[in-house]
Amino acid sequence: MENFKPKSIREERVRKITHLYYSKPEVQKAIFKFSKNREISPRYFEGFGTRPDSLQYLGDVLGFVKNGATSLHCSEELWKDPMNIKTGMTAKESDKLRTGWDLLIDIDCKWFDYSKLAAKAIIQALKQNKVENIGLKFSGSKGWHIIVPYKAFPKQIAGENTKDLFPDLPRKLVAYLGAEAEKIMEQNLPEDFDKQFKDVKIKRGIKCNRCNNIADEFILTDFFCPNCKIGEQRKLPKENIKEFKCPSCRKKFEVKKSIPYSECNQCQINSGTNPDNFSKSIQEDLFELMGLDIALVSPRHLFRMPYSLHEKTALSSVVIDPKEIDGFEFKDANALNVKVKNFMPDSDENEAKEFVMRALDWYSLNKPKQSIQKTTGKFANYAKIKLENLKDENFPPCIKKILEGISDGKKRAVFVLINLFRSIGLEKIELEKRIYEWNEKNEVPLKKGYIISQLNWSYRRKPILPQNCKEFYQNLGVCLPDQFCSKLKNPTNYVIRKNLIQNKTETKVKKTKLKKNSKKTKKYL
Repeated sequence: MENFKPKSIREERVRKITHLYYSKPEVQKAIFKFSKNREISPRYFEGFGTRPDSLQYLGDVLGFVKNGATSLHCSEELWKDPMNIKTGMTAKESDKLRTGWDLLIDIDCKWFDYSKLAAKAIIQALKQNKVENIGLKFSGSKGWHIIVPYKAFPKQIAGENTKDLFPDLPRKLVAYLGAEAEKIMEQNLPEDFDKQFKDVKIKRGIKCNRCNNIADEFILTDFFCPNCKIGEQRKLPKENIKEFKCPSCRKKFEVKKSIPYSECNQCQINSGTNPDNFSKSIQEDLFELMGLDIALVSPRHLFRMPYSLHEKTALSSVVIDPKEIDGFEFKDANALNVKVKNFMPDSDENEAKEFVMRALDWYSLNKPKQSIQKTTGKFANYAKIKLENLKDENFPPCIKKILEGISDGKKRAVFVLINLFRSIGLEKIELEKRIYEWNEKNEVPLKKGYIISQLNWSYRRKPILPQNCKEFYQNLGVCLPDQFCSKLKNPTNYVIRKNLIQNKTETKVKKTKLKKNSKKTKKYL
């Protein structure tokens, strides 16, 4: 007899209202109207349906629900015919089929009050850049979706069709908005902000004014030996308590001068040569607090459609006026009491032209700091490295944990694995094999099409490092640092260093064995 998995309390709660809710004509019309020229995918509580799909008729909305769908998701990209989309399409094939894209900003903050602040800051930043017509909807949980229609953007930029600049252009726009919104949000934080978030892993400290990221802080210390009349300067960690001795007489160095020193890892500048580039702030990593993830702006990325239910809360993804955000409460998204509004604002042609120009100007100055992850020293040419005799035991604990399979953060994890595997020179066939094997270990695997799109996007670019250690991996719940982790900032460096140590050790052992065998042979002869 076949065993059936019992429905969870959440699933029971959502399924009790799905048919009644989606039977409302106004809900069906809102979903159907927004679906025009978009790829659609129904979600059957836990898993998504086959892609591509689309809504051909109004009755298709209820048709999906009758077949078990609990929500409907759609693309931010607009297509001539969504049914002609094929998994693994080349960039040229996608450009030929794509007719445009909406700028969709996804705010997924853990704290609802700060989610509101983030949404307000993004909307204010857009208005400061002369974008007045903005759509806002509740995600159905704790976040928000903000939309600027394709109609608002110039149809050509520097001689290129704007429709073909996906996802690069919207990613630049989102990065710029994040930087602008951080400044706005800092001014509106409550007085007890630091107290509220004292136990939360959010970066604080000295900010690089160029890229808005947190700089590394040191103490630049001048040492002097009165006995030998020699001195030296060291860049020490803030918490350093170690004493240093003169290399000649071995007596303790005297500290002549000690000053704070900041260094931006991304910009490759420091307060010694650029003192005006660094400043203090109440809270530095608001981009992370806002839940903005540029990786979400990706080919065939789907988001919850307006007035679609949320599986975890059974609330509706309702559209609201941006002016009403302060007074919005969860009860206002009660599926049985919703009032339908239009999510797509009536934008003017080229309304966002100045916004695009400002964003591109900003990005041209910030590109080296935010889009390229650099490493220095012995492993600066990591992209050219091909590791020999690579073993899983050489991976850092966080990567080992990811490779066991995870339940949350799979999209961020696949981005990490692809970049790591490419950085250490894994062959394409082996890389893809490992990615698909990992995906099967996940509680709910990612769709194959999503993985293919991420691989294709990566292959079109030079290898880059995965995210640096600590905060990113702590948020994924996989940060389990060992003694080796404290010496290195990036998983790639960890693997390379461990691999070199392993190969040196094995070579030494082989040489020792050969010598022993050689001696035995000579003795025998």
